[in-house]
Amino acid sequence: MALFRGHGMVETLRFALVLCVASIPVAMPTVLSVTLAVGAERLARRRAVVTRLAAIEELAGIDILCSDKTGTLTQNRLSLGRPFCVPGCAVDHLIHCAALASREEDRDPIDEAVLVAAAADPPVESRRLEAFQPFDPVRKRTEATLVESGARRFRVSKGAPQVLLAMAANAVAVQADVTRAVEGFAARGYRSLAVAEAEGDQPWHLLGVLPLFDPPRDDSKTTLEELRQLGIATKLITGDQVAIAREMAGQLGLGAEILLAESLEDLSAGPFHDPGERIERADGFAQVFPEHKYRIVELLQRRGHLVGMTGDGVNDAPALKRADAGIAVSGATDAARSAADIVLLSPGLSVVVEAIRESRRIFQRMHHYAVYRIAETIRVLVFMTVSILVFDFYPLSALMIVLLALLNDGAILSIAYDRTRWSPRPVRWQMPVVLGVATALGLAGVVATFGLLWLAEVVFAQPRELIQTPPLSQALGGGTSDRVRGPYGGALLVCAAGPAAAAGGGRHPAAGHPAGRERHLHGPDRLGVGPAGVGLLAGVVPGGGSGEATGLPAVRPTADPAAQPQGDLSSTLSAAGGVPEGLMIGLSAALIGLPY
Repeated sequence: MALFRGHGMVETLRFALVLCVASIPVAMPTVLSVTLAVGAERLARRRAVVTRLAAIEELAGIDILCSDKTGTLTQNRLSLGRPFCVPGCAVDHLIHCAALASREEDRDPIDEAVLVAAAADPPVESRRLEAFQPFDPVRKRTEATLVESGARRFRVSKGAPQVLLAMAANAVAVQADVTRAVEGFAARGYRSLAVAEAEGDQPWHLLGVLPLFDPPRDDSKTTLEELRQLGIATKLITGDQVAIAREMAGQLGLGAEILLAESLEDLSAGPFHDPGERIERADGFAQVFPEHKYRIVELLQRRGHLVGMTGDGVNDAPALKRADAGIAVSGATDAARSAADIVLLSPGLSVVVEAIRESRRIFQRMHHYAVYRIAETIRVLVFMTVSILVFDFYPLSALMIVLLALLNDGAILSIAYDRTRWSPRPVRWQMPVVLGVATALGLAGVVATFGLLWLAEVVFAQPRELIQTPPLSQALGGGTSDRVRGPYGGALLVCAAGPAAAAGGGRHPAAGHPAGRERHLHGPDRLGVGPAGVGLLAGVVPGGGSGEATGLPAVRPTADPAAQPQGDLSSTLSAAGGVPEGLMIGLSAALIGLPY
């Protein structure tokens, strides 16, 4: 079209190149990185350290949280109850053997509870520890080999009842009683710890079961309810038995649908068996091994969920790495922290609630920027195209377009501090919605800016050199006036409003607010954002208007522009040619206040 109308090839190509470059969101990586970095700093204040910035966006969208029971939902402070002993074994001997299979330097909560209960037993000087195997999540037991002065060599072990029953030679005789005792403990929320001993290399002999109680944290039930209100389903994961998990889930307000982790791989239901559906319906999982955690996360992700996983041990690292938001709880090992996306510095899950809310605020800022940037790109491209087709006129020069891109992209960095509200539901990128809203706002901006150009070109027949100023002011101000906050507001609005605003200084003449003061204007006062609002009042009311009507000092222009007070906008309007020019600048200032 430009060539058909006789424009030069070089000038046309140069302008098209500048327009294309200005439409590219070159500041998008910077803006998003700054927004995430500022959000990570705010999360750190809430004692949630982010190790991967992209995890903030994923944390905002999780809809399922898989949480460990011990130490996360419970206090991890175990106390010993009244034990169960097989016939022929005394309580003191049971506790003594359990203490021999414990090690104080490991700082394990179970070992500490057992050692506290056995503290009254005097140490045997002639006894020597020959070997010790610490607790292993796969073996689920500890084992110690000891030698006494009389060359007596014996072994002691403590661990999961089902593991020690499978090893014991007297399992057939005591299994019914042990099972009944374990179920009774589990019904009251007690964990069961079996104890066994063996002489030399002889078979193991089960001695009894110790009940251990780990009370839930005071804030766990409230935290889970807050997560539920945020649209997040919490699934309990524990290595304990089903009865214990069900009892704890009841105390925490979770459901009673607890699955055995082994059942996840059960294919007996036929070739169409879908374990992901069972996991989706379950409220928790019992007798979980580390590999089961990875499998649970994987199956939930296949069902379309964004999954968060908490963990603290070395064996939790694969599941933390697999999860969309891996969360290492307070006191986690170095391996778990390195694999996690977020590291909690405070015990419990209450920090997670605050982190999710803050991440959703951050996501809203990113969402707002995406809508804004797409809308501004549509507005500039469509406005320039329509203006050239209708009026055969470039309303913005190449330099103005570059200035528009620089000032808008620079000002939008302040969106990292924008005031937003967290969504009550998990948030994800919905590109059809983003594009639809941005297109509607961009076209509305085209109508506003093109209407300003039409008034100047057709109604007031203004020179085109003057016309180029209001569209630039409106294009710049429309993008920055609602986004700028804090110390940047006044200065950027003065730049955005063009020469007319710069003549008025950096202070609201009526209210006396400094340009750098954090302030968001609404209603009639919105027209006074920066000094550009004076242009509207002076343009609509010939002669500047009265102080009663506008809230501004009444300033009457004189025939001699030099007689006007320095810094007064009326002098600028008089020098520009009178009321029509002032009205155009005023309309430009009014359009700056449109809510993009």
